[in-house]
Amino acid sequence: MKVSVDVDCTPEEARRFLGLPDLTPVHDAYVEKMKAVVTEGATPEMFGDMMKAWGPMNEAGMNLWRQMLGQMGGKSSS
Repeated sequence: MKVSVDVDCTPEEARRFLGLPDLTPVHDAYVEKMKAVVTEGATPEMFGDMMKAWGPMNEAGMNLWRQMLGQMGGKSSS
């Protein structure tokens, strides 16, 4: 036997029904931060900080990123 159920609701209604948290303030803060990065310009240091935050890397991996981002920014990697 196969049963199908169609639910007609907005994403907000579905979130509330499932008991999921409202992450609107977090989303708004993230969007504002990304807008600031776009308008002010990103620096190689910012990319390095993002790479550190996104995942565990050993020192060799971080040195590789530092060198690559330094070259992109026009700085020497020494």
